[in-house]
Amino acid sequence: MLGLAVSGCGSEPAEEASQPAVESAAEEGDPIAVSGPERHILAFGNSLFAGYNVAEGKSYPAVLEAALRAQGINAEVVNAGISGNTTAAGRERLAFTLDSQETKPDLVILELGGNDLLRSLSPEETRANLEAMLSELQGRDIPVLLMGMRAPPNLGRDYVAEFDAIYPDLSEAYGADLVPFFLEPIYTRPELIQDDRVHPTAEGIEVLVEDTVDDVIKALPEA
Repeated sequence: MLGLAVSGCGSEPAEEASQPAVESAAEEGDPIAVSGPERHILAFGNSLFAGYNVAEGKSYPAVLEAALRAQGINAEVVNAGISGNTTAAGRERLAFTLDSQETKPDLVILELGGNDLLRSLSPEETRANLEAMLSELQGRDIPVLLMGMRAPPNLGRDYVAEFDAIYPDLSEAYGADLVPFFLEPIYTRPELIQDDRVHPTAEGIEVLVEDTVDDVIKALPEA
């Protein structure tokens, strides 16, 4: 599944919208009993969060919210994913997105970098953009769960080594929690990938949530 490894954030063109439309994944009439104060989570990324080509309510943030609530956590997960976003595009819109939230997020899940791989952008650029976003979040005292990506071997040994070091290095430098490779549980399972060989199916998203929900819970600060 090299196609997925290279372009895990979207093969469609980057959207030119000046600002993202962010919506809560919460549904009215939720029958699940939850307790405690509402926990606000901002899922900030690209098409892997936006819910490319899956039904409404089946995006990663929506399914994650349901999984958290199923464990009794009073979670609201806001989907701030924009298909096609590179780390540079994410860097440009992060501050505005944070400022537009009615409530300061308890946690930001940061998922960007795959489109940088798709375009063979330099790892130095990707690192600088991610570092700027982590610095912004650190300055606002917002905890981060960083979703790591990995470069495919066809990009060359030096490129792979340089790119793959970005996420663990920045996680350590900024005290961010880390999922080393977000797509780990599905990238070798073609039945969980759409026909474009890039995006997870609805079932694939369920697997991603199952694999990472504990990381999200761990990253959430105490209420």
